[in-house]
Amino acid sequence: MYYAHSTKNTDGSDWQRLADHLQQVTRLAAARGDKFGAGRAAALAGWLHDLGKYAAAFQNYISHRGPGGVDHSTAGAKEVIALGLKEGDGLMAELIAYAIAGHHAGLPDKSGDASTLADRFEKPLEPLDARWRREVDFDATELMPKDFTWRRDGRHAFQAALLGRMIFSCLVDADFLETEAFYASVDGNEIDREWPKLPDQMDRLIAAFDAYMADKQRSAALTPLNQLRGEILTHVRARAALPRGVFTLNVPTGGGKTLASLGFALDHAKRWGMERIIYSIPFTSIIEQTASIFREVLGNNVILEHHASIEQTSSKDDEFRDGISDARLRLAMENWPAPVVVTTNVQLLESLFASRTSRCRKLHNLANAVIILDEAQTIPLHVLKPCVAVLDELALNYGCTIVLCTATQPALIAPSFDGGFQIVDPDERELAPDPPRLHRELKRTTERLAGTMTDDDLVHEMAAVEQGLVIVNSRQHALMLYQACEAAGLAGLIHLTTRQTAADRRVILADARQRLTHGQLCRVVATSLVEAGVDIDFPRVWRAQAGLDQMMQAAGRCNREGRRLVRDSIVTIFEPAEAKPPPEIAGLIDDTSRILREHRSDLFSPRAIEAYFREVYWRKDKGLDKRAVMQRFLIGVGDKTDFAYRSVAEEFRLIESGMAPVIIAVDDQAKATLVALKGGMPPGMAARELQNFVVQVRPRDRRLLLGNGHVRFVEGFGDQFAVLMTESLYSRETGLLWERGDELGFGGII
Repeated sequence: MYYAHSTKNTDGSDWQRLADHLQQVTRLAAARGDKFGAGRAAALAGWLHDLGKYAAAFQNYISHRGPGGVDHSTAGAKEVIALGLKEGDGLMAELIAYAIAGHHAGLPDKSGDASTLADRFEKPLEPLDARWRREVDFDATELMPKDFTWRRDGRHAFQAALLGRMIFSCLVDADFLETEAFYASVDGNEIDREWPKLPDQMDRLIAAFDAYMADKQRSAALTPLNQLRGEILTHVRARAALPRGVFTLNVPTGGGKTLASLGFALDHAKRWGMERIIYSIPFTSIIEQTASIFREVLGNNVILEHHASIEQTSSKDDEFRDGISDARLRLAMENWPAPVVVTTNVQLLESLFASRTSRCRKLHNLANAVIILDEAQTIPLHVLKPCVAVLDELALNYGCTIVLCTATQPALIAPSFDGGFQIVDPDERELAPDPPRLHRELKRTTERLAGTMTDDDLVHEMAAVEQGLVIVNSRQHALMLYQACEAAGLAGLIHLTTRQTAADRRVILADARQRLTHGQLCRVVATSLVEAGVDIDFPRVWRAQAGLDQMMQAAGRCNREGRRLVRDSIVTIFEPAEAKPPPEIAGLIDDTSRILREHRSDLFSPRAIEAYFREVYWRKDKGLDKRAVMQRFLIGVGDKTDFAYRSVAEEFRLIESGMAPVIIAVDDQAKATLVALKGGMPPGMAARELQNFVVQVRPRDRRLLLGNGHVRFVEGFGDQFAVLMTESLYSRETGLLWERGDELGFGGII
């Protein structure tokens, strides 16, 4: 008898037969692959993934009669290559081989320096019992999805690599769930993984959305703005019957695009029988706000919120959040089975280029989904081309609809952008009614180009208003300006910057909103973090020169609800006299300056924004795929692949901060987490719980803080947890003053 998994019982009475495990994994993997036509390929991966367990060495290992470290993955990968050669389907065989070989350690590179697929094929393997040929009932024919469409623009290898990653997702999720179910049955446990299916809930969810919007309309004042929001919603939902694919939703700030996009997603998913709605947001600071709105509209039991600051925040299975157990939420973050997923761009897009099993398990659940990218213009430039390519591929071959939802629609459509979304008729795929008209009718501010302004000029102008927001390009300038305002005696002064922890920024923003709502003094000096998606409304805004999209986002914080006269809602664009822009901003300022020559009369018009992005993309060009991701997946003669799955995954990051974290443990919760860490809390869980209490600094600044004893590492964890010891260097008002790092502290290790 050959076994897949053993238990504590040495007699083998409750061990899992290998043939049973392979059969069940095959069934689950095939069901996942069927969603995008790869059910046969996923099934073959299921049959062969544990082929190496038919080796006596592996059976001795799980019977505790032999050593561990037995490779049970490579045998199946080698076998599928042989089958591919036999059946004349070498490309699909190679894709399945990557998946089988990586189903524990992660997708490997084909060639290179360490632990490659080529190396594994060269090493000797333990002999297999011929019995496997009687117990494994596979079919290695017709593996390529029948309706798969190949691009004509040289993306073939990139497309094939994604197909391989999706097959891998089907396999690893099926393998994990089947193994989990076996051990749960042995232990008598129940696993809480059940979520309702979107098609089964669709009528109820649409009725809930309609009721919510009707109630909102009844309670809202009959203003031109609210009438326009209603028109936008009606028009967007009316286009839900259009075929699946890529859409744009170009609605200025305040036009209600969040709810309009949700209404479209519900109607579109019902029309085309789609299985999931995924709402992806660039900033963690606004994801909780969006998830809260969706819960209010649709109810708690269909929403999964997945981002770094919520992952595995509790170790208790019996705690509940919004009526759902923490255990169920944590498990759902592994593979996204919920009908509606609210997540971040980092979580979504980095998973699409990942190699680890834990990041890839969810990918098959992207198939046949409506994927809405909020603030689509914020996809970082250094990964723009691969991100556009992978989203476009999801629409082409995986039944997805992609909605690029933004107030500043970037020029991401081919041919105006080389490598852009392949949309035959962009006007037909725009969901909003006449974006230029919306821009005119939703215009709520007057732009003032002030030229060069000193900090004293800004202090003087801020002193003349009771409520105002100044946004500058660096943390250093924000602090200098805040201190200048403070020295001038300005009341109601607030400083908002990533010098402060995320936990403190939430408190600060809540305080600012309270002041604004009640007409109290509120003068805010901030960095750009206050721009995209932050729901806050000032009568006056000053913005240091930056990219045109950033300046437009800043304008969205002025007269946001349209309650003030346009002529009085002034957004002042200025060039700081004392502070030079960071290098990454300087280039965008130059791009904006070139666009201003032609569009000075209407700085934020859709035409100006599109021209600006074309200018940026043209200037950056090769920098739009900084790591050359598109060139790291190759197909040669005879469909031989050379895919760099592992290397790309290690290098692909949406946020290239080059920064080092410092934990600010002045809050009781942060202190308690550090105590728990030293008491045995898993470091991964501690790191997640501490994310809201971290300030990122330049590595050289952290080294100075460490050298002078202001920061210490928690003993026993290397350099993973760097904790601020000199609490006087941090306050909620100013944030972390790393500039004082050259003062002497205490030194040592916690």
